[in-house]
Amino acid sequence: MKLIAVVLSGGAGTRLWPASRQAHPKPFMQLGGASLFLQAITRGQACGTDDVVVVTNQDYLFLTRSEMRQLEDAPGVHYLLEPKGRNTAPAIALAALQCAKSHGDDAIMVVLPADHLIPDTKAFVACALEAVELAQKGQLAVFGVQPTSPDTGFGYIEVEHVSREAQRVLRFVEKPDLPTAQQYLATGRYYWNSGMFCFSAGAILKALAEYAPQALEAARRVFEARQTTGDTTRFDAHAFSFLPDISIDYAVMEKASNVSVVPARFGWSDVGSWPAVAQAHPQDASGNTFAADVVALDTVGTHVQVESHGPKVVATVGVKDLVVVDTPDALLVAHKSVAQKVKSVVDALKARNHESTQLPASVHRPWGTYATLKEEPGYKVKRITVTPGQSLSLQYHHQRAEHWVVVQGLALVQIGDREFRTEPGQSRYIPMKEKHRLTNIGTEELVLIEVQCGSYLGEDDIVRLADTYGRV
Repeated sequence: MKLIAVVLSGGAGTRLWPASRQAHPKPFMQLGGASLFLQAITRGQACGTDDVVVVTNQDYLFLTRSEMRQLEDAPGVHYLLEPKGRNTAPAIALAALQCAKSHGDDAIMVVLPADHLIPDTKAFVACALEAVELAQKGQLAVFGVQPTSPDTGFGYIEVEHVSREAQRVLRFVEKPDLPTAQQYLATGRYYWNSGMFCFSAGAILKALAEYAPQALEAARRVFEARQTTGDTTRFDAHAFSFLPDISIDYAVMEKASNVSVVPARFGWSDVGSWPAVAQAHPQDASGNTFAADVVALDTVGTHVQVESHGPKVVATVGVKDLVVVDTPDALLVAHKSVAQKVKSVVDALKARNHESTQLPASVHRPWGTYATLKEEPGYKVKRITVTPGQSLSLQYHHQRAEHWVVVQGLALVQIGDREFRTEPGQSRYIPMKEKHRLTNIGTEELVLIEVQCGSYLGEDDIVRLADTYGRV
């Protein structure tokens, strides 16, 4: 038997703004010492999987690879890169086609969203292996979480009666309103739908063919037109646009008769809101969770999180049940009772075309990172890091000149047709409209301070002439 972990990694996580942004979504948030994405990968490894398939947006490939490099015993991974997100049914269909092609229809897929928090890996593995046994018998297994509150943010699974044993699913119910959720809890017949599944590649493809044939046919067309290089498969954007935006629950699980639920006998959170993030941190005597240097007076049940370019002290006085998230370019203050409305904040900012919904304060690129330290009319100051052996594109700017000061590492700076070896303490000036390139030729991370001067300092004022990463 081939056991494959399928990790679904995407989504903007808008309820976790400003820490989660479009270019740095929730799977890459750090909780408990590692990103949620890496925790999903290691859970799959713990189940004894033979291989890993990661389905993610093509824009996240370099960030995903950077995460994988942190693992000492990294598994073999194949990346399926989506041009844009099309929900879980197309993602799972493409993963099933990949697994069936590589390992046959009998390959068992353990489908794991990359944005869940499950502290007890051993307990998870025990449940996952139970799900694998069901999958070997042709069942479509879903992990159900026993509700602790009438939460309206989850779908629900109805069974004969909640127990510790796997059983047949009676029906799936989409996210209910509060009175309905309260009724569900009172009956003792409902689980939360965790969004984690286990089935054979053949079984889910057969179910898609029966219950969502158009979605499967569109996925087959996309898969047949794929381009694979090494461990990476890319899909044609035009063909991909015909995939329906539909969840696997709607497409298959609500209709199939061979669905079983495996009770999640482990702690679980989809980390879908700031109160959920707070619950993942240790509390002080007053129920506060501080991921920062905080002076707290008369403060109860409050979560404070700071992401700063330098040391910053936060003081709270006389507050209760708040969420305070401070990043270099955005500050969120919200009451925990209305934390779900953070998504509405993001919607309002998108309507203004505000950059803070897209780019995080520290932006990841294939070659490293950059962070804006200061910006006023006429100038911008950035901190740029470049990993060893990597280089920025050969480029020029129409409306700005740049000054580069190396503070760590060893750089090779191309200006025009000349190249300059540049060490810590040395600087280079790049005139407006002059082609230039930066390469890390040392063995440690290259760090430099960039000062931009000009009438327009937007990120779109870049003309690439050559690029290692195919962005010309």
